[in-house]
Amino acid sequence: MKASVRLAGVMLLTACAAGAQTPAEADWRYRIQTGDTLIALTDAYLQPGHSWRELQNLNHVADPLRLPPGGVLRMPLAWLKREASVAEALFVQGQVTLSRPQQTEQRLQTGAELRSGDRLRSAAQSSASLRFVDGSRLLIPPLSDVTLEQLLVYGRSAIPAVRLRLHEGGADSQVLPSAGRVPHYEIRTPSVNLGVRGTEFRAQVDGAAARLQVLSGTVAADGQAVPAGMGLLADGQGRPRSAALLAAPDVGALPALLERLPLRFAWKASDGASGGWRAQVFARGDFTRLLLDQRSDAAQAAWPDDLPDGDYSLRLRAIDALGLEGRAAEHAFRLKARPEPPFIQGPAPAARLYGEAVDLHWTINTQARAYRLQIARDAGFGELVLEQAALSGNSHRAALPPGRYHWRLAALAADQGPWGDAQQFELIPVPPSPAPAEPELSGDGLQLRWRAEAGVARYELQWAGDAAFSQGLQSLASEQPAISLPRPGPGRYYLRLRCLDADGQAGPWGQVQLVNVPYPRWLWLLPLAPLLLAL
Repeated sequence: MKASVRLAGVMLLTACAAGAQTPAEADWRYRIQTGDTLIALTDAYLQPGHSWRELQNLNHVADPLRLPPGGVLRMPLAWLKREASVAEALFVQGQVTLSRPQQTEQRLQTGAELRSGDRLRSAAQSSASLRFVDGSRLLIPPLSDVTLEQLLVYGRSAIPAVRLRLHEGGADSQVLPSAGRVPHYEIRTPSVNLGVRGTEFRAQVDGAAARLQVLSGTVAADGQAVPAGMGLLADGQGRPRSAALLAAPDVGALPALLERLPLRFAWKASDGASGGWRAQVFARGDFTRLLLDQRSDAAQAAWPDDLPDGDYSLRLRAIDALGLEGRAAEHAFRLKARPEPPFIQGPAPAARLYGEAVDLHWTINTQARAYRLQIARDAGFGELVLEQAALSGNSHRAALPPGRYHWRLAALAADQGPWGDAQQFELIPVPPSPAPAEPELSGDGLQLRWRAEAGVARYELQWAGDAAFSQGLQSLASEQPAISLPRPGPGRYYLRLRCLDADGQAGPWGQVQLVNVPYPRWLWLLPLAPLLLAL
């Protein structure tokens, strides 16, 4: 065919019943080029057995040797030469199997060449995209079963002819005229057969039920024209039912950046979505590369955490009571969840710690080379008090003044991963050691007093007969900075004191105090008693 040939017009298509041939009334309209003759065109495009006189009679041509350039000739498809064609597997995700007659089933690979009779089956979360000779494309979603019944081209590759059989699952078709070619494209299902000229539509089969959703152009469903924006359910239970497709859902509130796994989305439910929702994830802007697919009853979707970081597109559709999937909303997002932040080991969330430093501990992420630490006074980390850009271990001791703090960690590999969930802790001063004070012996009591300390709820006093506080240890408590004890027996006594706050946290013991309780003076006179009695 000459490079300058221009094909124009419309090929009239109707849906074919199972096993029927292309209808004779379907015509290809050929634009006449300078120098064309009926004899040359017959040799180039028509099957043997058809003569140039048939073309002359059909088109009422007066002179077969002088055709007017720019005019149009009708050539029935049934007269055109037919040649075998192929399709290409543009993209394969997951497990998609290829079955051929007299061959062992094999796994479909990207770039594989497909021909008439090939049967493709996709497993869960698996998909394939095919490209036909004219550029038309077919997306096979998960859990689908499709046979490429016929891949042909008519008239020296002028017109592609594709016939598919959808046994189960789905088939999303984008049938686009290219350079004037108008393709012959059919999908046969158990309940209805679909014929199209350039259009975009989806078909699903679930048992005996077949569903059609037309996004652009028109699809002929067993002779019934279904225009863009409409869907049809044929289940063998009477006349097929049709309905307008639901509007695209509102995805305006969905985040543009996701830093958590597993991948999750939640959106605003809309009226009419009584059949649930279809959510799909594609490579950014490339809707031939279906990576994830899910149907859910609620307005949310979640997938496992095996999706790599990168740029993606979410395509979301509402499903009506007939099971028809509506128009799609598209949302671009970036996934940046790696390297994942480590798990926090300590301190516990909202911990109250005593001292002038905090010991932070976390797990080791084997995919990280280091960690970034931030400690701030506010939950938004606008008031940073400490930042360590590259900690190589899994712990860090941070000296800080008393106060409430928020801290978080991120793992570092080639670049920084997302921040983990922030944790909070409070650093509280340890209760002070009481200042020593001299004990007072008076009469029959021992009075002990010491300096009062702010924030102290009570004081604990220990009393022992040795400096190691192992002999005759007694413990006493007082809420006041003083205590009154009965006068002990004569001897040496050791005392120490510490402060406790309202939570019972004790401070360090103060300095050890020594108390000497002297013997009574009358005991000094006992050695003189015999002399005194002799007087």
